[in-house]
Amino acid sequence: MRLAWDLARRYLAPRRGGKFLSFITWISLGGVTVGVTALIVVIAVMTGAQEDFQVKILDANPHILVLEYNDNLRMADWRPILDSIKGVEGVVSATPFVLTKAMIVRGEYSQSADLYGVDTGELEGAATGIEERIRSGELTLTETESGLPPVLVGDELAVRMLLYPGDTLLAMSLENLRDNPLGGMPPSLRQYEMTGTFDTGLYDYDLANLYAPMEAVQDLLGMLEDDQISGIGVRIEDPWAARAKAAEIRELLGFPYSAEDWSTTNNTLFSALKLEKLAMGLILFLIVVVAAFNIVSTLVMVVVDRTREIGILKSMGMTDQGVLRVFVIQGTWIGLIGSTAGTVLGCILSWVLDTYEIIPIPPEVYFFDRLPVALHPEDVVLIFLASVGVAFAATIYPALQASRLQPVEAIRHE
Repeated sequence: MRLAWDLARRYLAPRRGGKFLSFITWISLGGVTVGVTALIVVIAVMTGAQEDFQVKILDANPHILVLEYNDNLRMADWRPILDSIKGVEGVVSATPFVLTKAMIVRGEYSQSADLYGVDTGELEGAATGIEERIRSGELTLTETESGLPPVLVGDELAVRMLLYPGDTLLAMSLENLRDNPLGGMPPSLRQYEMTGTFDTGLYDYDLANLYAPMEAVQDLLGMLEDDQISGIGVRIEDPWAARAKAAEIRELLGFPYSAEDWSTTNNTLFSALKLEKLAMGLILFLIVVVAAFNIVSTLVMVVVDRTREIGILKSMGMTDQGVLRVFVIQGTWIGLIGSTAGTVLGCILSWVLDTYEIIPIPPEVYFFDRLPVALHPEDVVLIFLASVGVAFAATIYPALQASRLQPVEAIRHE
């Protein structure tokens, strides 16, 4: 084995006894290094984007949504349902909410938005991070000086509509249409006073979401008298077990109630992210495969260049397995060193991107304003092992060719 290592190291160097690697070996090393570096950085960015979405979505949305399917998509006798949900093991909190698509009017500008009505203190617990911040007083949703219902506006929407605390805005809902004596169906209109803004980190949410006391939104929709709600938001101990817990709640409540977990309601987004991560990983893995072809060509050239030396070694008693071992060690060494260098560079570059945020992201195009990076050890180990495995596979053909050389023919080789 010591002889195989010494010969492999000798064959990696220039022919005239230089101490440095030959140029073609440097090319092979560089190909593996670049491929592994690119693969690690891209996988880290894709993983970071996926986790960033998950954290922000979990903060802005309940882990589980409980709805009632009927002709008006409203839940009337909801308090017994709420008590039943709170009794489920693993449920941290459950709170009612009201949701409507409203037209927000400010001066001559109007924009559609999702108006959420949330409980501000009657019940314990909070189903979302926004509700938790409202209850803690971090976000102000209390009585206003004007007497109008308070409303919290996403910071992007506030910037677009030039809204400041104390300003009033008009909300128009088409959900509560009723005939009037003149035969028309005018929309329901209510004025609100803005008491502050919130930032979820998701551009689309901050541009289209508003929060008001549940009673104020119920009044807008004509649901206050009957104490109706849109649904119940549920927060559980382990959000990754939301799908199983949603099935348990569905079984408990039965028809016509349904329970949807956060991964199901955002399934399209996360499926697209997983597919994009897989596609990018496979595409960039081709760089490593191309680098493996460089290893093949390097070893083939070494075999051709060292044919006479191989013949002499075999005539002196070196076995076919010994020659095979020399070239397998040589190619694997290239793959191992290149993969190690690529792994180190990839980890360093990922850390730099995450720490210094040197690549700004336009939030109006993407859901975040910086490049998210999350590097998991299991991803790094998998990429490293895969690249070394490809490099090892690339040594098989040239190593077999070298081991099959006949001593007499090899010595005669010019």
